[in-house]
Amino acid sequence: MSYLVVSSLADMPKTVEEHGALDLVTLINAETVVDRPVAVAAPRHLFLGFNDIAEEMAGFVAPSRDHLDQLIAFGSRWSRDRPLAIHCFAGISRSTAAAYILAIAINPDLDEAALANELRRRSPSATPNPRLVALADEKLGRGGRMVAAITAIGRGENAFAGTPFVLPLTL
Repeated sequence: MSYLVVSSLADMPKTVEEHGALDLVTLINAETVVDRPVAVAAPRHLFLGFNDIAEEMAGFVAPSRDHLDQLIAFGSRWSRDRPLAIHCFAGISRSTAAAYILAIAINPDLDEAALANELRRRSPSATPNPRLVALADEKLGRGGRMVAAITAIGRGENAFAGTPFVLPLTL
């Protein structure tokens, strides 16, 4: 089984290349231009356009059930032969939430708190988007444990961008 690799938009091309990823998830504002790396074929790139917000706000696009459904469906189709790269603008909120969600969706035996602690260990700046995590907690039937685990690790360290990191699918 392979792993998930998380980065910022700026680090994404290098991260994809270094890890040999052939699949890519982009979670970013819809109007942001993202150049897909040549190694990633168009059908293997999921672009989810929404803002990094925790509540509905006029003029912004909040993470939705549709975004979550697309994310989980894409992750379930991933072959796991190579790493899956996930990025947002800073590599701190949307992408870390997506990695946390996909790890649990792919391996439902993972303990939510143990995975959240591993996420914090590997990414001190990670601050997973709480709305996306809450939507996933409900959809995956985790009984509030995903939300509680992410709340327990708290807000990450201040950073303009996160450092790329690997999140395993098993602990």
